[in-house]
Amino acid sequence: MSAHVSVRGTPSQSLLDSLSLSVFIIDSLGHVEYLNAAAQTLLAVGHTQAQGRPLTDLIKDCAPFEGLIARARLDNEAIAHRGLRLLPLWRMDSDFVIDCVASPLEGDRVLLEISDTTRQLRISRDAALLAQQGGSRLMVLALAHEIKNPLGGLRGAAQLLERELPTDVLREYTQLIIREADRLRKLVDALLGPVGPQHKVSLNPHELLEHVYRLLRSEAQEDVLIVRDYDPSLPSIRVDRDQMIQAILNIGRNAIQALGQAGRLVIRTRVLVNATIATRRHRLVVSMQFEDDGPGVPAELADTIFYPLVTNRPGGSGLGLAVAQDLATRHGGLIEFDSRPGRTIFTLLLPLEDRSDG
Repeated sequence: MSAHVSVRGTPSQSLLDSLSLSVFIIDSLGHVEYLNAAAQTLLAVGHTQAQGRPLTDLIKDCAPFEGLIARARLDNEAIAHRGLRLLPLWRMDSDFVIDCVASPLEGDRVLLEISDTTRQLRISRDAALLAQQGGSRLMVLALAHEIKNPLGGLRGAAQLLERELPTDVLREYTQLIIREADRLRKLVDALLGPVGPQHKVSLNPHELLEHVYRLLRSEAQEDVLIVRDYDPSLPSIRVDRDQMIQAILNIGRNAIQALGQAGRLVIRTRVLVNATIATRRHRLVVSMQFEDDGPGVPAELADTIFYPLVTNRPGGSGLGLAVAQDLATRHGGLIEFDSRPGRTIFTLLLPLEDRSDG
């Protein structure tokens, strides 16, 4: 929420320090004159470190903020911009979506008010992902029903026909029909995912990740570097071992395939406190991240990346991420992603306790 300072006045520092809003005062040279406690937390810098520095020393890709400051000075009025991306240079593992208001002050200074909207956007996107997953599964179930029945009849007819054919040459055609029917049935089964009850056991997440790491290492090209960044304090989680290995493996394979001949994949684990999965807040959440420096997810696939049969890879089935998301949601979790060229992160979030607050 904006502090709504006057164009000519300067709010007191005590007032600014009491705000949860991140506030900066930028002097006439474009350097940081002051930043409140919330801004220090946002950028992970202290007041002494930041004071006197240009914004370019604190924020990557600073041009949008400099543009806002320039417009506020030129028009002599507050200028707002929503949905800006903020990349703090002092905490490069963080990426925020923010709303920003630039207001002119006396002495050609400018007040920047930054509101972090990342969490609200995450909640909205997670809810959309869950809705997408539910709709996708209903579509797959209907599709599977329509495909499986005729496939069974087609295969049976080919077998009966094969018995009546006089030569092996002719029987090769019925064998082709049977093989293709079997291939399509396997595809439908993969779309449907695992069936039957889950067999959950308590496991160290790193045991699962090490198993997947060995598989990925054997599949990756020689110039693909896989780095493990594990949090040793990670507690055990209750999961279906086979299902969770499949979900993690599918995410990892997606990253390896995106890298191709060379690149770097980081497998990272962390514990998140009071984290939200969709609209549900959990006291503890385990985060498993797969970060690669490949080309990124194409913009045209960003909204459908977890749909079945969606892929931009030649020869790809488009099932890996769809199945992984399905398995994650069966465990009360979710897979999120953030992507730009050179940095793509898929994050598997799993609650560490059953009870959560809405």
